[in-house]
Amino acid sequence: MSETNITLFKRWFDEVWNQRRTATINELFAPHGISHGAAEDGSDLIGPAAFLPFYERFLKAFPDMKLKIEDAIAQDDKVLIRWSAVMRHTGDGLGIAATGKPVAIGGMSLARISHGQLVEAWDHWDKLAMLQQIGAVPVFSQAAAKSAIG
Repeated sequence: MSETNITLFKRWFDEVWNQRRTATINELFAPHGISHGAAEDGSDLIGPAAFLPFYERFLKAFPDMKLKIEDAIAQDDKVLIRWSAVMRHTGDGLGIAATGKPVAIGGMSLARISHGQLVEAWDHWDKLAMLQQIGAVPVFSQAAAKSAIG
């Protein structure tokens, strides 16, 4: 079962994020599935209907995003994937004017799978690094950080 779940979660990343297949969201994300940590405000997204608007906003900001799976492990009904992504900020889908700047981020996603669908997922990725790379948040130098601490 673990290998089947790994294959399913890898399919999610490839088809949803790399191939832009929204039909896969409706197929693999359970109707009452919960996505923790993806939304910009930290709220949970419940089901495909709540996930799709976030997905569309993100891809509007980064339409050329390419995601690479670095590692995948599974135990029982859970799969953990460590991933990296590269993209260019060419749209304003996240409410930040396009900068044209390149972005490279990494993250991990843990999913619980039941009956061939994602029923709960926890996403942790470096949102601060993304915002710093597009210039929305300043990057503090080591000297400035030491000065701020006192």
